[in-house]
Amino acid sequence: MKVVVIEDEHLAAKRLIELIQKYNSDIEVLTKLGSVKRSVEWFNNHPHPDLVFMDIQLGDGLSFEIFEQTLLKCPVIFTTAFDIYALRAFKVNSIDYLLKPIDFDELCNALAKFEKDFSSNKPELKFQPDKIEEILHQLTKQFKSRFVVKVGLHIRPIEVIDIQYFYSLEKATFLCTNANKNYSLDYSLDQIERLVDPHQFFRVNRKYLVHISAIQEVVAYSSSRLRIQFKQSAIQDVIVSREKVSDFKSWLE
Repeated sequence: MKVVVIEDEHLAAKRLIELIQKYNSDIEVLTKLGSVKRSVEWFNNHPHPDLVFMDIQLGDGLSFEIFEQTLLKCPVIFTTAFDIYALRAFKVNSIDYLLKPIDFDELCNALAKFEKDFSSNKPELKFQPDKIEEILHQLTKQFKSRFVVKVGLHIRPIEVIDIQYFYSLEKATFLCTNANKNYSLDYSLDQIERLVDPHQFFRVNRKYLVHISAIQEVVAYSSSRLRIQFKQSAIQDVIVSREKVSDFKSWLE
């Protein structure tokens, strides 16, 4: 097997190569590339390897820009420090990822998956440009840091960090602050869910979108559901819907 490593941190690249060869000393690392520019130049002038290990954040940009400038004809394993919750939705057949610092067992699993899914008798890999575009958009997306509310004749900005949760009631949408003040908003809950950072807010059911810092504890409500207790709010009957429980637990971690 021939691989290429794209990594701009010398020590990280050195460790990754050592782990790859620990997995299988017959794997040949063709080259180590440290930038988008050098990677594009290399792929445009060399036969493509069997597999690429690619850091997402490079010194001259995100590695997804490589796909915009050259036609990569091999599968990729991304290496990244981005949170696993954010990346879970990006995993597709032709893309895998490893979180830094890279664990040897995780590397072994990724390589074993590659050997199983992309053996020589499998058809040529076809990347999904729309999926790459989605990943790039999500990783560079700017989330709202504040919402503007009306208080009588006044307009007041509310910082997102000061919001316990958003909720819907009788076809209207509200936010509740850490001071237990409630304000109506000109957004639907679905719209707000797309505007706020998913690391900070989770849609626990149809009516509530909660901030992680507002949660005091979570208790079992039934055999398959959970109940949230907030640090500040007197409301204690916010239930995590059954189909959300697994993702909610992962989000809390």
